[in-house]
Amino acid sequence: MPPTLASLVHHSALKLTVRAGEDRLDVPVRWAHVSELADPVPYMEGGELLLITALKLDAEDPEAMRRYVKRLVGAGVVGLGFAVGVNYEEIPKALVDAAEQEGLPLLEVPRRTPFLAISKAVSAAIAADQYRAVTAGFAAQRELTRQALAEGPEGLLAALAGQVDGWAALYDASGAVVATAPEWAGRRAARLTADVERLRERPAPASSVVGGPDNEDRVELHSLGTGRRPRAALAVGTAAALGTAERYAVHSAIALLTLTTERSRSLRAAEQRIGVAVLRMLLAGEPDHARTVAGDLYGGLLDAPFRMIVAESAPAVRMSVDSHAHLETARTGTDAVGADPLAALAEAAESAAARAGEALLVVPDGERLMVLAADEGAVLAACADFAAGLEAARTGAAREQMGGDEDELVVGVSAPVGPIAVAAAYKQAEQALSVARRRGRVYVAHEQLASGSVVPLLADDAVKAFADGLLRPLYEHDATGRGDLVASLRAWLSRHGQWDAAAADLGVHRHTLRYRMRRVEEILGRSLDDPDVRMELWLALKATSAE
Repeated sequence: MPPTLASLVHHSALKLTVRAGEDRLDVPVRWAHVSELADPVPYMEGGELLLITALKLDAEDPEAMRRYVKRLVGAGVVGLGFAVGVNYEEIPKALVDAAEQEGLPLLEVPRRTPFLAISKAVSAAIAADQYRAVTAGFAAQRELTRQALAEGPEGLLAALAGQVDGWAALYDASGAVVATAPEWAGRRAARLTADVERLRERPAPASSVVGGPDNEDRVELHSLGTGRRPRAALAVGTAAALGTAERYAVHSAIALLTLTTERSRSLRAAEQRIGVAVLRMLLAGEPDHARTVAGDLYGGLLDAPFRMIVAESAPAVRMSVDSHAHLETARTGTDAVGADPLAALAEAAESAAARAGEALLVVPDGERLMVLAADEGAVLAACADFAAGLEAARTGAAREQMGGDEDELVVGVSAPVGPIAVAAAYKQAEQALSVARRRGRVYVAHEQLASGSVVPLLADDAVKAFADGLLRPLYEHDATGRGDLVASLRAWLSRHGQWDAAAADLGVHRHTLRYRMRRVEEILGRSLDDPDVRMELWLALKATSAE
């Protein structure tokens, strides 16, 4: 710690005597300054021990001394050293009383102790304190590095918490808590998620200081990463402001965690190319080659049921399952920038995978993102939650705040498959994507297509146009008042061609219904005995009734 008035008083060579303010000698001394000015305040920065001989002061005037001492205290002067045997043989009572009244420590400096000796003592103590801080900082850096290499981020956080006598927490790119030290700090760290989110909106590197929850402690937040958007954040909670040694430890931890969490661009590009190659082989029906290329990079992802997720941020030309050579040009990197929904979705998936320890394959490709994720895993749930949030934003009040300029996102998810069926999974995901786009949905899974009804698919404009063209002659006939052919056709088809049941529904004789169905055949020029004709007419009736 820096020198204090107490340490100077106890310095055997200085021979200082305390004349006032004995209860405030533990205050740190930032510098020793000599000034004989009647008002030295403009030249003070705070924390100084002021040394005087009262050459230009009327030290025996009580009122003048009260004003003088009051100004010194207001300027942050921590102590006053008065040299006796120069202008005054002893410290005047007026100055002693003023110092006592304002609580300013007053030290008597004997004639044989030069002010220079006091200045040197303060300077030497400050230098020694800084040297101790630097030495402690280097020692902390070595320990943090050792822990990071031996135990990863968890070990590093534990070492950092010990160095600062507090707690530390690591957050991932989504703002979720990844690790804390000690363990009891987990709840405190979780309460700072909103502060971490605000920090992530600022370009890296960024930092902020917040009061701990319920004023429990002082917390420093630091972003981690070298890109435009932080990939992680570090929180350090302490009871008081950090000292020099603790500051060294925090800066070392930031550097080490950045190296741990921020992979190099070349490594990310290499992993991206491997992911592209693996996906191409899976689409080509070569799972064994895909496993060989992937090695341990994707863990057991290819050995258990997984799903394919296909997302688009804008209408794009559909990619044929047989035409996947263009994956060679897949864009590298998935950093979420601005309002890019694909990058944000990729970030959500990667964060969920990191927290759950799941393997993940992500391949961005222009306006399309392809993901292989474990079935019923955390990544799949995170993607569904992400899409649900967008769905709510589109239909709620948040939609107005978005301004409407952001790209739309649609996501299609396949059924669970194995490596041999990736091509089929891709087709399923594309089908789900197409339905999502048609229905104005964000997220559609393949199971929803099988469990739902085909009727909503008839809302397509092309289907409606076909239905209108097919049934128009019947509607025109009915409009003349010459019969109710459309209603009769609907009743007959709904009863599967049973004359008596359909006639009863209409309240007419079955011969009347037979006559009407012959008129339908004559007007349309089609035979109702043809099952394809009956199917087309029924779908046309459903399409027109759905409007």
